[in-house]
Amino acid sequence: MRISWIFSLIVLLIVGAVVALMLLDAGSVTYTVVWGVALLGILLLVVFYRNVMKPLRSIANGVDLLRAQDFSSRLSYVGQREADRIVDMFNGMMASLKHERLKLREQNHFLDLLIEVSPMGIITLDTDGRISGANRAAARFLDFDTAKDMAGLKPNEIHTTLANMLSALGDKEVKSVRLNDSMVYRLSRLSFMESGMSHPFYLIEKLTDEVMKAERKSYEKVIRLMAHEVNNSLAGIISVMDTADQEIEDPDLKEAIAACEDRCRDMGAFITKFASAVKIPEPSRRNVDLTELLRSRAPLFESICSATGSRLAMELPDGETPVFIDPVLMEQVVTNIVKNAAESAGQGGDVEIRIEGPGARLVITDNGPGISAEAAEMLFTPFFTTKDTGHGLGLLLVSEVLNSHGCRFSLETCDDGLTRFRIRFQ
Repeated sequence: MRISWIFSLIVLLIVGAVVALMLLDAGSVTYTVVWGVALLGILLLVVFYRNVMKPLRSIANGVDLLRAQDFSSRLSYVGQREADRIVDMFNGMMASLKHERLKLREQNHFLDLLIEVSPMGIITLDTDGRISGANRAAARFLDFDTAKDMAGLKPNEIHTTLANMLSALGDKEVKSVRLNDSMVYRLSRLSFMESGMSHPFYLIEKLTDEVMKAERKSYEKVIRLMAHEVNNSLAGIISVMDTADQEIEDPDLKEAIAACEDRCRDMGAFITKFASAVKIPEPSRRNVDLTELLRSRAPLFESICSATGSRLAMELPDGETPVFIDPVLMEQVVTNIVKNAAESAGQGGDVEIRIEGPGARLVITDNGPGISAEAAEMLFTPFFTTKDTGHGLGLLLVSEVLNSHGCRFSLETCDDGLTRFRIRFQ
């Protein structure tokens, strides 16, 4: 029988006894018996409530506190030894749960702070493959102002090269990629378990600085070694030719030896200049009007394009375009980009230099044959070139100067068939 039923029967017994007392004569034996039954019922009710109902209500209150996750409240003693032991045990459990919950919140808060300030981009996905969370680094890598702007999107709905590479990753796949802005990333797609379900997430680790340092160290060593060996060999050859020139009287042969000596000296000067070209000075930045800088160098850019038979068009704003740059280094960068664009456009082609707003964004466009998919993967790497006479350091030096200025840039052939080099200044 349920305890509540027993409690109800005792109450009915007391009520029935009270009604009977009201109907019976006060001096009769039956009245006395009924009066005794009523007292017994009241006594049973008190004992039953104190020993059974009150502990049960206390336990029920504890269950309600657990259901509401209210770990700060405590149960009061009921005055019954065994029940009070349960109350002590319950209150101790609630205190432990409160401590563990507080500790877990502090750990989660600390973990959230670490994720938010981490230089590694972190993106979590929901069960539908949509972005449920991301940190600031991930938003910056994918060209979003804030991580909230990414919520609810699928990676393949974000129209950037990096997002497309993320969406192409398989489960537990790790891949290193170099983009068309010279940036190098390690991309990972992993997963974690939550509520018995697997949730995928992406890691985006920027490796550009480390890779560029390693590449720079490698190609500088190679070039220095080449310059040393070539100059030593040329010095020996020139010395032998000087001796031969003193011993030979044939004027034609003397002329040939002189020509060879001049060529050796030119080659020595070239390799020395080549070696010094990879040593880029630290930028000396100052406030510069980009519009005026480009306008003043227009004759130089026109002569570069004329040499290849291409046409130059410049679209510059009427007002100032303030940027914080080293004008000498930036002039070399723009000259290099225009030269590449003019050579790509070729005879009858078009090259355009444009400043776009808002902000300072420089775009150099050509209508040449474009960049192949194979070449796009190798852009900005040492010694890679598509030119027969190129040495593969031009774009590499351009990327180093732009990175030293904190610029964001890209080089790609767009869907309209035009190749654009975009530079966004800070």
